[in-house]
Amino acid sequence: MLRLKLPCITGSRIKTFAELLSKTVHLIKLKVYLIMKFKIQLGLDPKTAEATYDQQSLLEYVNLKLTSIGQPVFGDLSDSDFFGLSKSLLESYQEKSRLLANYLPPCDQRIQYFIHDYFSELDSSEIPGLPNKTLILDRHGVARTLSLPAKGDHFSSTIINSYRIHQGVLHNPKSDRRTTQGVFHVAEGGLPIPNDKKAVPLLATARLLKKALNPPEEQTVLPYLANQDEHAKAWVSLLLRPVVLPEVDGFCTQKTMEVRFFAPGSLVSNLDFVETIFGNAGDHNL
Repeated sequence: MLRLKLPCITGSRIKTFAELLSKTVHLIKLKVYLIMKFKIQLGLDPKTAEATYDQQSLLEYVNLKLTSIGQPVFGDLSDSDFFGLSKSLLESYQEKSRLLANYLPPCDQRIQYFIHDYFSELDSSEIPGLPNKTLILDRHGVARTLSLPAKGDHFSSTIINSYRIHQGVLHNPKSDRRTTQGVFHVAEGGLPIPNDKKAVPLLATARLLKKALNPPEEQTVLPYLANQDEHAKAWVSLLLRPVVLPEVDGFCTQKTMEVRFFAPGSLVSNLDFVETIFGNAGDHNL
């Protein structure tokens, strides 16, 4: 029988030991949080720099997300034990989404408040509204998986060509301007507009935004199922939170900026591009 003789801990030593234990637990939780955050933001294992999830795992995850918004999926899921177990969970999610159809999460509500305030002089029928039902790109890699056919290496539309290559993916838009000279439009009603920019009246701005948020149906087709008879159609959305001021110990805390992206499904490759640079901030509802 093994016997251990533990030292006697009394008085102030108990308090010191408790504080040390609390700090240790906090550091462990922080380390786990940072590792999980790194995997969500960049899709990489911080220890090995290898991809966190393989292609098959991402395909199954994308199928799950498409099912949750009532869209067709890739392959036959009738024999899938995983989807069989999650069926009731997905049905519950769909019903809750239906009941909250007009709900906007805080980050989107702030944008919508700004839009209402900016166009307050116009008739209410002219004020654009943000999409409230989107396919949420809540982790790195989902956008790229959606950007190419699940069965194929090339997607083509009237505005973009995407190719699966050895290094990852190549997105080649039809129009790729490297300058905004002469075409930069600024809405009236805010700060003074420079002479080299084009001023746009409020009504025209509202109608342009409304038009952009209501594109032709073919532009909402996701490349993911482009090679199948039944296409998935949806808006996609992404939250970024890039660092604008790094933390300097004893001087300032870290500051970040929230950036929201909305795109019709056929342009999901644009969101793959920006999340690869700035990282994915996760689900905007959480």
